[in-house]
Amino acid sequence: MASTASHASPERVSDPSAADLAAGKGVTLLQRVILPRSGDPLKVRSLYVDEDRTVRARSSSRGDATLAPGREVSFATYFNAFPASYWRRWTTLDRVVLGLTLSGRGRVDVYRSKADGSVIHVTGATTAGEERRLEFELDLTPFEDGGWYWFDLTADDAELTVRDAGWWSPQAPEQEARLSIGICTFNRPDDCVAALQALADDDVVRELITTVVVADQGSRRVRAAAAFAAAEAALGGRLRLVEQGNLGGSGGFSRTMYESLTATDATHHLLLDDDVQIEPDCIARLFAFARFAKEPAIVGGQMLTLQDRSVLHTMGEVVAPDTFFWRPAPNTEYTHDFAEESLRESPDLHRRIDVDYTGWWMCLVPRAVMESVGLALPLFIKWDDAEYGVRAREAGHSVVTLPGAAVWHLSWSDKDDEAGWQAYFHTRNRLVAAALHSSFERGGRLLLDTLKHDLRRLLVLQYATTALRHRGYEDFLAGPEQLFPLLPTALPTVLAHQADYPDGRVIASTGELPPPSMGATRAERLMRKPGNPVTAARALVGAVLHNMRRPDPAAAEVPQLNVPARDARWFVLARIDSATVGTADGRGVTFRRREYDTFWRMLRHTLAVHARLYREFPELSRRYRAHLDQLTSPESWEKAFADEVRGG
Repeated sequence: MASTASHASPERVSDPSAADLAAGKGVTLLQRVILPRSGDPLKVRSLYVDEDRTVRARSSSRGDATLAPGREVSFATYFNAFPASYWRRWTTLDRVVLGLTLSGRGRVDVYRSKADGSVIHVTGATTAGEERRLEFELDLTPFEDGGWYWFDLTADDAELTVRDAGWWSPQAPEQEARLSIGICTFNRPDDCVAALQALADDDVVRELITTVVVADQGSRRVRAAAAFAAAEAALGGRLRLVEQGNLGGSGGFSRTMYESLTATDATHHLLLDDDVQIEPDCIARLFAFARFAKEPAIVGGQMLTLQDRSVLHTMGEVVAPDTFFWRPAPNTEYTHDFAEESLRESPDLHRRIDVDYTGWWMCLVPRAVMESVGLALPLFIKWDDAEYGVRAREAGHSVVTLPGAAVWHLSWSDKDDEAGWQAYFHTRNRLVAAALHSSFERGGRLLLDTLKHDLRRLLVLQYATTALRHRGYEDFLAGPEQLFPLLPTALPTVLAHQADYPDGRVIASTGELPPPSMGATRAERLMRKPGNPVTAARALVGAVLHNMRRPDPAAAEVPQLNVPARDARWFVLARIDSATVGTADGRGVTFRRREYDTFWRMLRHTLAVHARLYREFPELSRRYRAHLDQLTSPESWEKAFADEVRGG
């Protein structure tokens, strides 16, 4: 670990007095300092401690660490630094207290960063061997634009141990708060029970929770899982299990929100995915942040990548107003790996990020917000969380994605969730959200973007995906009155038509098909990415001319190429008649075949439906907005739940 001090400028040069460091200033716990789990690999440890990888800090629990003589460790890490700028901007606090107990010989140094990532030494203290409880009261004023607090430890000629470290407020929240948690699950009983057990096993988090609502929508019921009874008992009567048919994420999460509103006195409701790995203190952090918020605010956790656990998926996201599609918030990037670049080495992570919405893998919604804007739209999946955040912001509620609070979740790198059956929901629900919230009369560049997307799917021989996108357009055009009736039937209908075209059917391996007919030299030339606008234009002209000719009949039986998923680009597939293409998860392939009549029929339909969308979008927007309260009210959802029980 590089020394922090060598890169920091002093803000305060003298050690504080004993009176300054006296215990008792911390009143309400905001964030525990936590150590890695036993057996965590080096990559994952980088989220908790910035240390010399050859001599690690030792821990006997997740709340203590011991340094060998002469060693130094920094807690300038994702889970243990304090995101001061977020507390400065959205809460009532103007100070924070760092408390820790030290024993042994050494020193503690407190640092802060500025929005540009530059580091400033704030204060520090030494210990000469005796056990000593220290509390540093720290100012939140300098953090309007960004910055974190953290501390480093340095051992002298003997071991140095820290325990019970954490970040505290110097005051109690003004109002009492009660937390309910809602988990939406579908055929993941073991994952869901693991999440319940993680909540129950953490003493601090368990005592914060009044109710855990599980909306079980699968055919493999949670109550049948082997460990369910133990998890239920560990929660001590807090579990409320609701079983219903599959109404998707919007139906499942809306059910937990409905139950929280009607069956509990919770002031805050935290939505939690079933297929996540939890760091329990993150739940306490979100709740603490919400309790001190200036006004009722949606507070979301971030996503760490379950496949590569030191990777942060994104700091936050916004909806681009011109295309009405989500993207990383300004000045952020996807997939930051803390094992490669620590927090101190990553200036962009110190700027405060404002977001339009926060993902429902972990998202805390105050009761006041639910009472103000209602529940989710009946969208089944996709866009329910983004639309809810945009809707809440339009109603005057803040939306915050809080660094240092996260779950591990499968990132999108292992799936193309805009292809196959999910394409229907992406397409329809994006249009619904835009009709409700776009500031442009006809959605800005939205329809141009969906048209380009259709053309690309046609060029890469994805007729099944294009057909499902067309179905999404038609159901959007049918108007808001059809959203609730479609809620229980949309997925079965889409799945029934997913395999209408060859690209919608997954084959286990290319070994089930004949070897590709194209020679290696031609294949290599074809798959070479155009290096400049001239070669790209030449490839596009070649693709258009190629699709004006009927395909070689032999290509329907023998693929011309085997194409990895990452190479399935338009300049490859638009100039051949067939290919196997790997799926995004690497578990199989699809055999894509060019169909002349299908291509031109779908192209004509794409142009016609976009002309209709352009004409009717203003009126559709008026209709959807007029129906918004009805679509999101607890009463409408109550009827949908009852209809589902009766079988519609």
